[in-house]
Amino acid sequence: MNEIVLMSDPKIAAIPVADCGEPLVDVRLHESLAVDPRKADRTGAFAHLREGVLIRLLKAQKLLPDGIRLLFVEGYRPPALQRHYFERYAGNLRADNPHWSPTRIHHAASRYVSPPEIAPHSAGAAVDLTLVSADGQELDMGTPVNANPEESDGACYTDAENIGSAARANRRLLSDALTTAGLVNYPTEWWHWSYGDRYWALSSGADSAMYGARELG
Repeated sequence: MNEIVLMSDPKIAAIPVADCGEPLVDVRLHESLAVDPRKADRTGAFAHLREGVLIRLLKAQKLLPDGIRLLFVEGYRPPALQRHYFERYAGNLRADNPHWSPTRIHHAASRYVSPPEIAPHSAGAAVDLTLVSADGQELDMGTPVNANPEESDGACYTDAENIGSAARANRRLLSDALTTAGLVNYPTEWWHWSYGDRYWALSSGADSAMYGARELG
């Protein structure tokens, strides 16, 4: 497995943001994209992405074989909710590992939840998704979406070896389509893909991120 750069790495935060001002758009307006309600919120924020990310997502869907579709799970996440998720997971790690330093807690938490100050979900730049068959059944991906490293024994990592051959093939199918469309993966989470954020800038060699954190509306 290649060395993984985590969201907590200082080199991510050091990347400048030159926000292009693209709007957040509701992916539910595109009937070709299946949207799962598991992360639905009262305002519908979860179903929004920057326009450029959605365009690439729709392109990726066209690259999939007949009978297989993307299943959108979560896109935009308000900064306050991102902070809540991060602090809750960090708190769980702290309770389970009382001898860990604050730095180690922060580092470990970023394997699963991005630090709020650089989170691509809060920029509308990231999407969590999986694959489904024509009848809406989720394909075997080795773990559920949002499985953390502890409960999955690391199988949530995109290149994890402790998954079956079918799951490995399905992850490759997802990866090939999304990579071709221009998105990048966060390698500790097979379901997390982004475009235009700081992590994308690092992975693609861009000088700056196109999207920064923002509020919906």
